[in-house]
Amino acid sequence: MKKSALKINDPWESLKEFTAARIAMGRVGSSIPLTQYLEFKLAHAHARDAVYSELNSDAISYYLRHLDLPILKLHSKAENRNQYLQRPDLGRLPSDQSVDIIKEHAGQYDICIIIADGLSAHAVNSNAVQLVECLLHLFKAVKYKLAPICITAQSRVALADHIAHGLGAQLSIMLIGERPGLSSADSVGAYLTYNPKPGLTDESRNCVSNIRPEGLTHDLAAEKIFYLVREAFKRKLSGVELKDNAGLLTS
Repeated sequence: MKKSALKINDPWESLKEFTAARIAMGRVGSSIPLTQYLEFKLAHAHARDAVYSELNSDAISYYLRHLDLPILKLHSKAENRNQYLQRPDLGRLPSDQSVDIIKEHAGQYDICIIIADGLSAHAVNSNAVQLVECLLHLFKAVKYKLAPICITAQSRVALADHIAHGLGAQLSIMLIGERPGLSSADSVGAYLTYNPKPGLTDESRNCVSNIRPEGLTHDLAAEKIFYLVREAFKRKLSGVELKDNAGLLTS
């Protein structure tokens, strides 16, 4: 009678308490155990769902209304999700209607916060409100003049350059859904750009990533962004020349 295969535990099993990464899964024969295989398939399905999730701009607007800032609902030139995924260039440009809305609210501002779906609207729906509340608590303490909060659909990071420049903001912060991984489909990235304008590339930005309850929490992320914002205004730059030296010893 054929004996059934036994699961062989991995000696790294104890390390799993320190990370959500897929390590120490063990094996059954030459394959991974069925439970771990099914968990992988489920995580992959969650990642795919996150890419096609929809930005709930109405709910975000509703929960941010107490902050007493105008809220603008904008859209990129990508008309739908399929076009957004196939034409990244369209996600970097505001639609004609959005351009008109931006012009109507142009002024002189210190900071413009943009909430964007990116590659995981699910992440933004889950985290944006709490993160913006934490940020505004810090910003208002030093009396930064804030532009209207912008909620943008079918967006890439560079769209923030057009929006903030059109509104007349000295600095932009785009909170955008990051590409979902197999252990985190709900991660938000914050992209900070000093003197935003069309044509900038990624070396002009600073990024704070993995913002979510199981990663970099909202309050800690807000403090890190706040530090970078103050340094950007002090040094009048952002990107590769602006380092996060918070907490480092100085000579």
